[in-house]
Amino acid sequence: MAEPATLTIRRTFPRPSAAQLAPFQSAPTGWVVDALGRRGALPHWVRPISKVTRFVGVALTVRTRPVDNLAPYAALKFAVPGDVLIVAADGSDSASVMGDILLGMARNAGIVAAVTDGLVRDVAGIDQVGIPTFARGLSPNSPFKDGPGEIGLPITLGGVSVNAGDLLVGDIDGVVVVPFARIDAVGRELNAVADKEAQMERTVADGACQPGWLDTVLAGDGVRFVD
Repeated sequence: MAEPATLTIRRTFPRPSAAQLAPFQSAPTGWVVDALGRRGALPHWVRPISKVTRFVGVALTVRTRPVDNLAPYAALKFAVPGDVLIVAADGSDSASVMGDILLGMARNAGIVAAVTDGLVRDVAGIDQVGIPTFARGLSPNSPFKDGPGEIGLPITLGGVSVNAGDLLVGDIDGVVVVPFARIDAVGRELNAVADKEAQMERTVADGACQPGWLDTVLAGDGVRFVD
């Protein structure tokens, strides 16, 4: 019987065009979530580790054994400029799966950000590398490079499914996943979200103490006063 493969790699998959990414370039993650129907963000514990946090890019998915980073290193071979290295490590807190050397090579390969539900290390070096890095936390513990792992196949981080080619948007508030099939529709919806946000900001600037719809809700049948 043949030994199981150490790495399983999907080398090609659809990626969104620059035109499809354009509406997201300046959109805050909160706007993207609203355009998605109020969902889509990775869990709050996948948080910024680096000083720089803003990015828009395409998911290059990796699944790795929690204490191993062979697959993340191998993924660099198949990266396209504009990709985001997103690594599922089962939320492990045993060892780091990325550090400044791997991330420096990732930057050199054109990768614009790195995201993992595992741990990273070398914070000072990561800031020198200069690409946004999000993780569950930090540990100086070192990983092995034995595998197994997968590249370019579907992964799950904190209950959120990510497919290679999905759009990822990150900033100080977190990371949002826009499924490939919904990129165009969500991009169009961002215009309406931007208009709504601008209107609400004008209302606040004009001195409003409450939203305009609140009195209607309080006067409705769904509210019972007990005084």
